[in-house]
Amino acid sequence: MVTALSLMLSMLASCGNGDAPKGYKTTQNGLYYKFHQENSGELPSIGYLVDLTLSCAINDTNTIIPPTKNIIQLSEPTFYSDFMEGIGMMHIGDSASFIVNIDTTFMYLFRVQELPEEFKSTDIMRFDVKINDFYPESEYMKKMIEAIKKNYPEETAGAAAEMQDYFTENNIVAKPTESGLYYVMTQEGNGEMPSKGDNVKVHYTGKLLNGKVFDSSIERGEPIEVPIGMRYVIPGWDEGIMMMSKGEKGVLYIPFYLGYGDRGAGQDIPPFSNLIFEVELIDF
Repeated sequence: MVTALSLMLSMLASCGNGDAPKGYKTTQNGLYYKFHQENSGELPSIGYLVDLTLSCAINDTNTIIPPTKNIIQLSEPTFYSDFMEGIGMMHIGDSASFIVNIDTTFMYLFRVQELPEEFKSTDIMRFDVKINDFYPESEYMKKMIEAIKKNYPEETAGAAAEMQDYFTENNIVAKPTESGLYYVMTQEGNGEMPSKGDNVKVHYTGKLLNGKVFDSSIERGEPIEVPIGMRYVIPGWDEGIMMMSKGEKGVLYIPFYLGYGDRGAGQDIPPFSNLIFEVELIDF
């Protein structure tokens, strides 16, 4: 109990300033905040995905995170002066600055048990945040696909034509899901289907449309095991494997935007590559 009390007193003392810096307000959680642009309307709910641009500086002289566009999932604040509390206060289009406790932020957000030598507990650590958008997690796939198609219209049209040509040449009849994924079953399973978060065991062979194999668990002799529906694998896998039942075999035809997108993967998967995965859902 003494140790816990000492830690709390230390956190309160090391906030950098006893009172809120000029122009800032303070939350009960010890977060200093100042809005530069404040709109009205809906606020993000816990669990929403937040599209934001974020940067972080210490003492205005050390930029430890340059302005970076990212998507994070909003959660309850979990430590003293957690800037997640501030994000929950922001509308779409808002911009704000948050001064946080440097000790707890390094410890809990950056997972660093001790401050780097160049910093001290009285240093001022500030996050600058602009909210671009937010939405329920269920809309993530839709938003991602819309963004890729908007940014790469010619590549999207070319990849779609390439996929249809492949189906025609190989006499494949398949209908796309809402996302654009194609799935053809080759062996029925037992009807029991995995749920989001289940650890699935899958054998697979991955190929490009030209037939080149880029990966195969069968060749390695060991199936992959991964939580499904949690974005540990490419979106086409998350969607496709959850359409299968235990023991089922099939083929996933994955458009590039549900695979490795505009970047590709290594030397074997070029950017904007449609993919073919022969898969077997062994267990979960």
